[in-house]
Amino acid sequence: MLVTVLLPGVLRAEADGCSRLDVNVDEGATLTAVLDALAARHPLLDRRLRDERRQLRRYVNFYVSGEECRRLSGPATPVAPGTEIHIIPSVAGG
Repeated sequence: MLVTVLLPGVLRAEADGCSRLDVNVDEGATLTAVLDALAARHPLLDRRLRDERRQLRRYVNFYVSGEECRRLSGPATPVAPGTEIHIIPSVAGG
């Protein structure tokens, strides 16, 4: 099944400049499966999204169909065909 990952400008360099990535995963897949598929294609992007233990980075927000994944099931959040995943790093400063 096909899901779409949308990236902000700050992460596009690690994804060959793409703002939108279509990812094929098996039926019943989770956010983790999508990130694993991305990691296979774009390992530098994965390092920006997950830490050494493959946990979601604290200051990166993952929205699955408009809902922040940590309010759902975190990395175990299921994805359906046509799901859009928005990845948004937190911005800090003053």
